[in-house]
Amino acid sequence: MLERFKVPEQDRVYVPQERVRAATEAIFRHNGVPEDDAVTSTDVLIKNDLRGVESHGVSNGLRRYVAEYGANSLNPKPEFKVTRESKTTMTVDADGALGIHVGPWAMQVAIDKAKEFGMAAVAVTNSGHLAGCGYYAMMAAEQGMIGHCMTAGGSHQTVPTFGSKPVMGTNPIAWAAPARSMPPFLFDVATTQVANNKIGLARRIGAQIEPGWITDLDGEPIMDPIDPPDTGDYYLLHIGGTRENGSHKGFGLALMNEIICNELSGYGPGPVHGTPGGHFFQAYDIEAFTDREKFLDDMDDLLKFIVDVPPASGFDRVIYAGLVENEDEKKRMKDGIPYHREVIEWFESYCAEVGIECNLR
Repeated sequence: MLERFKVPEQDRVYVPQERVRAATEAIFRHNGVPEDDAVTSTDVLIKNDLRGVESHGVSNGLRRYVAEYGANSLNPKPEFKVTRESKTTMTVDADGALGIHVGPWAMQVAIDKAKEFGMAAVAVTNSGHLAGCGYYAMMAAEQGMIGHCMTAGGSHQTVPTFGSKPVMGTNPIAWAAPARSMPPFLFDVATTQVANNKIGLARRIGAQIEPGWITDLDGEPIMDPIDPPDTGDYYLLHIGGTRENGSHKGFGLALMNEIICNELSGYGPGPVHGTPGGHFFQAYDIEAFTDREKFLDDMDDLLKFIVDVPPASGFDRVIYAGLVENEDEKKRMKDGIPYHREVIEWFESYCAEVGIECNLR
């Protein structure tokens, strides 16, 4: 994550992960989520925070989910319904579950099927926010597989190339692959110039938005640095920003994401119907394609080759996706997760209001 989105040192409150985990689990239970599901839902958010993906951790996500449970727009006790299944595929109606509620279960189904048949995929419909895709791809990598995840919710946020009004959401994608001794590859990105949650982070910490990240409400790219506008006062741009810089590539990726998550699942086009969007989870068993031990050695060779590339002037090193996240996780497990004081104040206020023990300082 860019330095501009990280919490300023003077506003940081370092919290041991077990403390914020306990408080978050209690908040989910208070909102009706069964104990085991509260644990797995919490793990998604805390792992994101540990890996430095603060835009999709508790800071932005938890208060949103609490509001959605309170408005009865999420089902805390869903009954997942398998609507179609083969040996290597499954389509599931999540019965209004939060994405981080159904996501770990769906990814594990894909992994288990892939262990038996080489590769497998699970499509999920009728579900809420997934909190990024990297967590689910990493589930496969941690079990010795290649993992892939996509989600296509929140349409009408991002203008297409040459367009003046938004069509897609941020439509994130992730892939993860294990290595033998090097940190695993983990590529987890929105198909927009910047994830919308990061606009919220920038607003909280007072950082500016870069040129070519967003548009005005006429779809005109804003090409000067600006303070983050309020929600509803801007649209996002796809990867590339403008046609000259390759926005058609980001738009194409987002559209393919939409097709796989929503049309392939039978959920229907999110931008047309305004549905919250579907998710897609896929796992590849390495041994089904090649010798697993050779793959792990080859991955080490590849990733070491990348980090040994001499850096350009002004830079310290060359990195690959997943390296910094691995370093952040080790550091934060030791030193605690740096949350903005406003986030801690929200935890303390909400927990005091509903009678939950909250020991974060």
